[in-house]
Amino acid sequence: MNASLPGADANIGNSVLRVLSDNQGALCHLTLQYIDWLALQLLPDTAETEWLDRHGDIWLVNSDGSTGRKMPALATGTANIIGTINGTVLPAFTQLQSGFGMPANTGSPNQSVTFETMEDITVSVAAPVVANIRALDPGTLGNIPDGSSLIIVPPVNGVGSASTIHVSGGTDIETDAQLRSRILHRIQNPPMGGSIADYEQWALAVPGVTRAWAAPEQGVGTITVRFLMDDLYPDDDGWPQPDDIQRAADYIDKMRPVTVKDCYVLAPIKQFIDVNVAELVPDTDEAKAEIEASIRDMLFLQAAPGQTIFAAWVSFAIMNAPHVQSFRLISTSDYVMASVGSMAVLGTISYV
Repeated sequence: MNASLPGADANIGNSVLRVLSDNQGALCHLTLQYIDWLALQLLPDTAETEWLDRHGDIWLVNSDGSTGRKMPALATGTANIIGTINGTVLPAFTQLQSGFGMPANTGSPNQSVTFETMEDITVSVAAPVVANIRALDPGTLGNIPDGSSLIIVPPVNGVGSASTIHVSGGTDIETDAQLRSRILHRIQNPPMGGSIADYEQWALAVPGVTRAWAAPEQGVGTITVRFLMDDLYPDDDGWPQPDDIQRAADYIDKMRPVTVKDCYVLAPIKQFIDVNVAELVPDTDEAKAEIEASIRDMLFLQAAPGQTIFAAWVSFAIMNAPHVQSFRLISTSDYVMASVGSMAVLGTISYV
């Protein structure tokens, strides 16, 4: 500017040229920052939520025909309805509430789950009538335990109590990490008309499925698909229930090539592994909790049907716990799976 405008000085703080140059520099800086941010969004491994959804809509088709992120699903099932007056009709879409939720000793109020009947029900005093019900709000909260009491809201004259027989299928919305993993798996394993990766992708397209493996376990011409639902059943190490297995099998049968001789959709076979640790330093409850969490994280990443869990992996996981300084594994033998369908699950950790 000084060279093109003789006599002007852009070094003066309040000069017009100094203000213009500062503004121009700020605009260029913001433009470069936007380009830097945009570069992260153009690839799914670094994209943020909104852009990750766009990648998902392009690459993924789910079992329900939707694209992209798996949305939350409603829990469905059956309930016993007991009447107090024979022949009373309980109309379709009558609401039933369950108080199943947070335990009373947590200090949090019990969270009510609302269901509705799917058809008109004629009740009887002699025996309970089975009614099809579904949750009104999607998510895992609707998967209440069998035998949970239900309250009819508002009460219907002639209809007494109700209780669940079995309710399942409610799933939460897919997380960014799970969606990102599916997109990358799809990009790295393009459809091949029935390859092992195709079967894994079909299983992952089912709501609630977080991990899946496929292999010709029964010989040439067969395929066995095993999967887990980590978010849906965290207290059972993610093992699916029979209804979940049937839903996954129905979708895979619809997608797989008809030339496959036999297709089996199963849960992995649990094989518990016990870890014995000696001379732990420091020998504290905090360090032991960190060790358990670290081993579980390792198994989440490394365990698979038929996969041997090497002692070196266990040792590294223990040493990776933040407060652990030293220890000794009593047994340095690898954990070999009993069958191709067996999968390692953490058993007990003993300290000597």
